[in-house]
Amino acid sequence: MQDYHTLKQDYKFTPEEAELLKEMQPHMQSLGTQFVEEFYDHIWGLGNTAQFLKDKEIIARHKEKIRLWYIHLFNGTYDLQYFMYLYKIGEIHVKIGLPTHYVNSAFNFVRTFILRSIEDNFVNKTQHVKEIHAVEKIIDMNLDVLTSSYREEELSKFLSMSKVEKTILSGLKKFNSYINFFLAGALALVAFFAIGLFVYDIYLLFFSDIGIEKGILTVLGSLLVLWAAIELIHEEINHLQGKGFAIGAFIMLAMAALIRKILIYSLSAEKADDLMSIGAVIVGLSISYWLVSNKKDSSH
Repeated sequence: MQDYHTLKQDYKFTPEEAELLKEMQPHMQSLGTQFVEEFYDHIWGLGNTAQFLKDKEIIARHKEKIRLWYIHLFNGTYDLQYFMYLYKIGEIHVKIGLPTHYVNSAFNFVRTFILRSIEDNFVNKTQHVKEIHAVEKIIDMNLDVLTSSYREEELSKFLSMSKVEKTILSGLKKFNSYINFFLAGALALVAFFAIGLFVYDIYLLFFSDIGIEKGILTVLGSLLVLWAAIELIHEEINHLQGKGFAIGAFIMLAMAALIRKILIYSLSAEKADDLMSIGAVIVGLSISYWLVSNKKDSSH
C-alpha cells in the first residue's frame, strides 16, 4: 500500500475536513441500523451475493463489520492504523474472490446514502458544501485503498512469473488481439455476402419462375441471416472494447441460417424429413441460447 500521507495529499484531504467528519459522526452513527439494512437490500440485488454470504452467522458478522466500517468513516482519525484496516478489508475481498464490480457498486450506494443523509440534515449552504467535499474525499480514499489490493494481487502474480512465462503471456495477448481483429474482419465479410445473398434473392423473386410465395420466404430468410450477422458484428465490437465473448450471437446466427432453410423447405412436401431434422437442431440451439442468456443474466 502506498504511503497514507501521500494518499491524503493527493486527495487534498485536510485536518479541517477530518475534524468536520468527526463532528458528523453522532448523526451518521444514529443512522447505522438504517444504513446496514439498505446496504443489504442493495448488495442482495447484485446477483451472486449469496455465494459470499452463505449462512446466518456469516451474514450477522458481516453486518456488524459493515456497520463499524460505516461509523469509522467519521472517526476523525485517519492514520496508518486506519488505512491498514482498510487494506486488510481489501485483502479479504481478494482472498474470497469478490469481483471489483461488487465493491464499486457498493461504494456507489454508500456515497448516495451519505449524501442523501447530509441533504436531510441541511444547515446552511457553506457547511453543506464542506460536508459534501469531506465525505466525497474519505469515500474515494477508502475505495482507492480497497481496490489497491486487487492491483497489487495482479502485479504480484505477474512479477512472480519467470522471464519466459512473461514473454509467452505477452505474446499470447498480442496474438489474441490479432485474432480478434481478424474475426471482426471475417464477420464484416460474412455480412457483405449476406447482403449479396439478399440482393440475389430479390433478383430471383422478380426475374425468375421461383414463385411469389417461395421467393418472399427466401428473401425473408436472407434478411434474417443478414440481421443475425449484423448483431454478431455488434457483439464482436463490444468484445474488442473489453466486454465478454458473446457465444449467444453465434448461436443466433446458426439459428437464423437454419430458419432460412425451413422457410424454403416448408413449401416442398419432399423435404419433410429434412424439416424434422433441422427443426430438432433449432430446438437444441434454442435451448443452448436460453442457457447462455440465463447464465449471463444471473452473472449480472
